[in-house]
Amino acid sequence: MKIMIIGSSGSGKSTFSREIGELLKLPVYHLDAYFWKPGWIQTPHEEWENFNTRLVTKEEWIIDGHYGRTVEIRMQAADVIIFFDLSPWITTYRVIKRRVQYHGKTRPDLNEGCPESLDWQFIKYGWNFRRDKRPGIIEKLKKHSSDSKIIIIKNRKESRLIIQALRSTGKSYLEDKENAPD
Repeated sequence: MKIMIIGSSGSGKSTFSREIGELLKLPVYHLDAYFWKPGWIQTPHEEWENFNTRLVTKEEWIIDGHYGRTVEIRMQAADVIIFFDLSPWITTYRVIKRRVQYHGKTRPDLNEGCPESLDWQFIKYGWNFRRDKRPGIIEKLKKHSSDSKIIIIKNRKESRLIIQALRSTGKSYLEDKENAPD
């Protein structure tokens, strides 16, 4: 099974990915850990596209991260696409909370040498994610809805319900296109 998880920073993608990875015994790839080299150096574009192309050929995976330039590569390969579509109030609060929680440390979903940081540009990107990125994401999800199961999560309760369903039914919950929450 190939599961893609996208959404704004602070939406809960990484935590959710880790949880379902443990439940389903699937490898989890946090894209931030591969894109950012120590010292917050970005991976060059061609190298990043090649990495994504190779990654999706693996037999099973959970890939956590948006990265719009390469999102189509992952969508084409995914059996399940989960989009965290949360309020910017919630995601911004979580980003600030995470900054405090990991002050001077590297988060588990990042590469070593990338200590937690926060700047105004990052806050603005997250705050405006729904306005700026959501319309394009929804269009892409519609395009892939016949080939992939699409799940849109709008709040924490919905993500918890999915975790509960996976605990009781395992992968079959995600394999059945009919039982996705609205």
